[in-house]
Amino acid sequence: MSTATTTPFAVRTRETLEMLESSGQLKHLQTLDSPMGATVTMVDDDGSKHERICMCSNNYLGLANHPDVVESGIEALRQYGAGTASVRFICGTFTPHLTLEQTIAEYMGTEAAYTFVSCWNATEALFPTCCEAGDIIISDELNHACIIDSIRLTPVIKKGVKKGVFKHSDMDSAREALEKAKNDPDITGQIWVITDGVFSMEGDIADLPGLRALCDEYNALLVVDDSHGHGVMGKTGRGTHEHYDMIGKVDVFTGTLGKALGGGAGGFIAGSKDLVELIIQRGRPTLFSNALPVTVAASANTAIRTLMNEPQRVQKLRDVTTYARKQLAAAGFEVLESPTAICPIIVGDTAKAIAMSKKLLEHGIFVIGFGYPVVPEGTARLRIQMSAAHENEHVDRLVEALKQL
Repeated sequence: MSTATTTPFAVRTRETLEMLESSGQLKHLQTLDSPMGATVTMVDDDGSKHERICMCSNNYLGLANHPDVVESGIEALRQYGAGTASVRFICGTFTPHLTLEQTIAEYMGTEAAYTFVSCWNATEALFPTCCEAGDIIISDELNHACIIDSIRLTPVIKKGVKKGVFKHSDMDSAREALEKAKNDPDITGQIWVITDGVFSMEGDIADLPGLRALCDEYNALLVVDDSHGHGVMGKTGRGTHEHYDMIGKVDVFTGTLGKALGGGAGGFIAGSKDLVELIIQRGRPTLFSNALPVTVAASANTAIRTLMNEPQRVQKLRDVTTYARKQLAAAGFEVLESPTAICPIIVGDTAKAIAMSKKLLEHGIFVIGFGYPVVPEGTARLRIQMSAAHENEHVDRLVEALKQL
């Protein structure tokens, strides 16, 4: 027997995987053999292929397979090749990168923007680059994992940076955290407050007006990760800040190009010109990591331009989401209320959520069951996500399948 199979790591890993399998919590990667859309072709374990309605994608505007989005990526590949095999500051910046960043800044209402291979990468660049000793980062307790990990990383890279947490969307708790920071003699620098715009598991939205008022009072900077707000929130889909009529009133954004804005990959930071320039000059993910693939940059730019030129896509998404909530409620299912396209049905147990997800596949519906550690124990759910590509008949088939379970 190889010693690699008897090391402490090998033993504990095998025990963890066996526990997950025996308890029904083992996640299974589903394979698609078609573009992302309202329906997809899935390849099952036995190799058979089935067309199913996809209701678990972040393809909120149905742009992932839009002909113009696809063609832009193909043309960029023809014109620029696969890449420059370099980081941006050496020789890794293409014209489409600059075009996309100008478009993002226009779309978000900021002075500048800079792109990364993922939003996780962008968030990881933000605080370790911009914070210094004497700063504090105050975070909503339900913020996305990428925010949490970036905050955890920052004091390792920048000694003397502190962390704070406030209860989810609780302005009294946020004020307490800010007041504590104000009275801390070690906090001599910048106070940063960060929140998701749309919280992906619940589908609720941050109280941006409340946080903005607190940040103004305590001279703090407001940072919003609006990955699930792009293309969904606001009259024209510009995000949670547009929903609140706060364009120009958020200091820094992090966001993704892998959901509504093309669905491929990539992320960005948007903010002041000076902040973006600091990220370019000092950000470790910008200095030591290759650029966003030019094919994705071109596709994402077309996706954003399509949204800006066709705001009716946002209304279509709202209409079909409203219909879904109404039909699910009429069928007796309790869906968490939200102004977003996320419709979570809480089922409680992780194994139950996974089992229901598997059963729905037999009825031609692709919905993922989320459990621990993605959400806390006891709050497992089926997270239904609507898209402007969906029609009412897709919703009807979902509801009928759920009723049959």
